[in-house]
Amino acid sequence: MQKENKMGVMPIGRLVVSMSVPMMLSMLVQALYNIVDSMWVSRVCEDALTAVSLAFPVQNLMIGVATGTGVGVNALLSRSLGAKDFKKANSVASNGVFLAIASAAVFLLLGIFAVPLFFRTQIAVDSPIYCYGVDYLTICCAFSFGVFGQIMIERLMQSTGRTLLSMTTQLIGAVINIILDPLLILGMGPFPRLEAKGAAIATVTGQIIAFLVAIVLNHCFNREVSLKIKGFRPDGKIVGEIYKIGVPSIIMVAIGSVMTYSLNKILLTFTKTAAAVFGVYFKLQSFVFMPVFGMNNGIIPIIAFNYGAGNRKRMTKTVRFSMVLACSIMAVGTALMWIIPETMLKIFDASENMLAIGVPALRTISISFVMAGFCIAMGSVFQAIGKSYFSMIVSFTRQLVVLVPVAFLLSKTGVLENVWWAFPIAEIVSLTVTLISYSYVYKKIISNVGKKAVSSGENNASKTKGNHAEPKESAT
Repeated sequence: MQKENKMGVMPIGRLVVSMSVPMMLSMLVQALYNIVDSMWVSRVCEDALTAVSLAFPVQNLMIGVATGTGVGVNALLSRSLGAKDFKKANSVASNGVFLAIASAAVFLLLGIFAVPLFFRTQIAVDSPIYCYGVDYLTICCAFSFGVFGQIMIERLMQSTGRTLLSMTTQLIGAVINIILDPLLILGMGPFPRLEAKGAAIATVTGQIIAFLVAIVLNHCFNREVSLKIKGFRPDGKIVGEIYKIGVPSIIMVAIGSVMTYSLNKILLTFTKTAAAVFGVYFKLQSFVFMPVFGMNNGIIPIIAFNYGAGNRKRMTKTVRFSMVLACSIMAVGTALMWIIPETMLKIFDASENMLAIGVPALRTISISFVMAGFCIAMGSVFQAIGKSYFSMIVSFTRQLVVLVPVAFLLSKTGVLENVWWAFPIAEIVSLTVTLISYSYVYKKIISNVGKKAVSSGENNASKTKGNHAEPKESAT
């Protein structure tokens, strides 16, 4: 007998909290070590900080491919478990691990051959920023198997409701990175001063160890999913289903990387400090966005499970609860950006020039946070029911159709502060498109969830009633 999965029976409020809070905490730690990473790099010099900021689009793409593939595996696996199709669930898990290995191989090649070209498109070869950037990003790409493996195994545990185990692996990786950062970047004790290289080595070491721990935890405690290694062959149909859900998420992150790269190019026309501020903003905003993304990762399997089980009521309750939670977190983030922006920037050893640029940047961009939280919560529905292309449309519209062109036009005013207003403008458009998309999905798909099962149940009840009625009439 299979034990009833908590995603189908536990009260929604308690379920969302139990699934999301461990992910939110682990994401907060992840955001913390991103901040610590840049904080120690900034102690080297502003050029090193700028180099790490310019490397962000590729790192973002790497994590996007990992998490996007994980979203596909997560949703498909949870849906299979909800429908009691355990054979398919195991096949999804095995093919997901295969895709993680293949993705890491691609980024290994990019790290070896493409990184110098990437930096040459942004900065002069004789600049210290170029040298710091190539050193840092080459190591991150070449050893990316740690982050791909870690994220995939974590998704397998999340899909069966074991978010606490997933959180444990993330915490271990984050703590190791935080400890190694100052030792390797600045050269403390017996460790050599490696500067940007040290930051990269600390990052990949934490990811690799977290990956190894995740393998052990999944093998020992995740009994609902069995990975097939011996005699495994990739299943083209399963891979197609995974990417049907996951590719829009990957494209969304790719769009974000293009946006970041484009804005860096725009900001460098003003000053390299502006690009450094933009990089610092991304580190700081991750401390606000990461908990919301953690919540998003926690509720996707809940929505997907109940979609597979035909329970619309639990789906809609989950969405409402998550929207309130996401917007509340974002409101706190906005308040912090307005009240203590100088304190946040000084974490990165900000100069007076960086403070002058950074304070208005943080305050202006954070106006968009609450709207962004609403859109993230809504986007989880699209991902869970296999309609991730709606999220892709929203992201494409926000970042490439609106944000970059508006930022470019505002840069032509010659006033740097005007460029930051492109973010709130883009988020207003994003919110509008998200509402239209959700309305369509609700009418076409969500409103019909469970109706077929109810109709079938009524027909069966009617037949049963009729079968019982005939003997009674005959007996009379």
